[in-house]
Amino acid sequence: MTGSMEIVLRTLTAFILLWLFIKIYGKQIISHKTYHLYIASITLGTIAGNLAFNIKIKFLYFVVAFVTMGFVVIILNTTALKSRTYRKWISGMPTTVIEKGQVLETNMRRMGYSFDSLSQALRHKGIFDFEEVEHALLEVNGDLSVLKKPQYRNITRNDLHILTPATMFPIELIMDGKMIKPDPGKEDYGTLLKEELTRRNISIKDVSYAVVGTNGRLYLDMYQDFPAKGTQEELAFIVKSD
Repeated sequence: MTGSMEIVLRTLTAFILLWLFIKIYGKQIISHKTYHLYIASITLGTIAGNLAFNIKIKFLYFVVAFVTMGFVVIILNTTALKSRTYRKWISGMPTTVIEKGQVLETNMRRMGYSFDSLSQALRHKGIFDFEEVEHALLEVNGDLSVLKKPQYRNITRNDLHILTPATMFPIELIMDGKMIKPDPGKEDYGTLLKEELTRRNISIKDVSYAVVGTNGRLYLDMYQDFPAKGTQEELAFIVKSD
């Protein structure tokens, strides 16, 4: 086989391997939602690039390296999906940078995140004044998620009937069928949830996800998408907070 033909074969193989990988994990890799997929995309891209042009290294070695990296990603993905504890180490977790209108400088220093970066991210959200922000989280992919203070939020259709501004931040209570320990001072939400589930004869393991939203309403997502009894509307209730 001539050198040119070998490069063509290597390039086509590299493209096919990358296409298969992107086909499986494309949406997550493109958005760079997790640490391990971001690292995997760089590593696999490097392997594929060398496979195409570095004819000094055996063709088989590159294929083995690519497949091995693919299996590592599968194992990490499976582990992160099944365990919330390992998920934060494998995929990363959001970091709160503004809470109740106060900038958390300690969290920012820990990440090496400056006020300039925070200001720029807020401007991308159309926010030029820090005083408008109630809560802000820096997501794993680097995006900033912002909850404005009630007086700075846009009016919705519901607001035209009655204005009930919420000041609370979403509180996750159940994820993957397991209770999440609420933050200190918010234990009452867990108690209210257990009482409501008991009243409706629902087990915690039957609930895929439970979160108290910014308006104080509890959202339940069941593993069984279409329960035999009741609907999502009937399963929702209002959590009253001070």
